[in-house]
Amino acid sequence: MSAAVVAKQSLSVSSYDRYRIGVWVAISSILMLFVALTSAYIVRSASGNDWQPIVMPKVLWLSTALILISSFTMERSRRSLNQQNDTSYGRWLIITIALGLAFLASQVIAWRQLVHQGAYLASNPYNSFFYLFTAAHGLHLLGGILALIYLLLRTTKKRGTVEGELRRGAAAGAATIYWHFMDGLWVVLFLLLFFWK
Repeated sequence: MSAAVVAKQSLSVSSYDRYRIGVWVAISSILMLFVALTSAYIVRSASGNDWQPIVMPKVLWLSTALILISSFTMERSRRSLNQQNDTSYGRWLIITIALGLAFLASQVIAWRQLVHQGAYLASNPYNSFFYLFTAAHGLHLLGGILALIYLLLRTTKKRGTVEGELRRGAAAGAATIYWHFMDGLWVVLFLLLFFWK
């Protein structure tokens, strides 16, 4: 094996590691934020008589279904890229982006339904936590959608080198990890908000 091939392989491996390390650092910081918020939620729910749970909008069930389906489509997208099927990769990315946007739209609908119930942000501590959890999750999911749009734009550019394809695969793999994390995080928040009242 020539020195150039070894150097190229080590560069590709380090590039892949850089994407994975970056996404795990991001996930760790997001996880710490939500663990802190969850701890505050649990402590606050037990420490006052002003805690008044709201009637949860039924559209949140739709939100949950949308985000779970998007995890499946994201995985299909990643697998299509690994099989070097750019058309399928792009199509599954578009579907995942659409599902992510539909999830965010359903969250806005849930907020509007709560406002119609008179459940405002400052009405009581439960409402504040509900809006805080859903807004923080929505902003992080929006970041994931922007990453997917970036990946989609890159599907139109062919990579002329093996290293370029490995980088593209590493970026898609990192985005997939992040997307699955956001999906799992929503399921945990959904269960917390619905059942820990």
